[in-house]
Amino acid sequence: MMSSVSPPISEAQILEQVVMADQPGLSPESARALLDLRFGPSAVSRMNELAEKNRLGTLTEAERQEMGNYQRVGNFLNLMQGKARLSLASGA
Repeated sequence: MMSSVSPPISEAQILEQVVMADQPGLSPESARALLDLRFGPSAVSRMNELAEKNRLGTLTEAERQEMGNYQRVGNFLNLMQGKARLSLASGA
């Protein structure tokens, strides 16, 4: 009999469990503050540069790690902003 091995849980899955983005719970002030968070112009420029290098297949390993860092921060921001929207919609 073959045993089924589950893949390891990802950082995004762990954060989703911590944040509980599918549940309201933020004050309106906190929710609005989270919705105001954005990457600054220099970060957007860098992300676009990394995306283009990735498309061309010219990323270095350090740049690949940097791109992953931006992606993880973006995913976390998306989770928090989703929770903020839900909180505002529910009046929590």
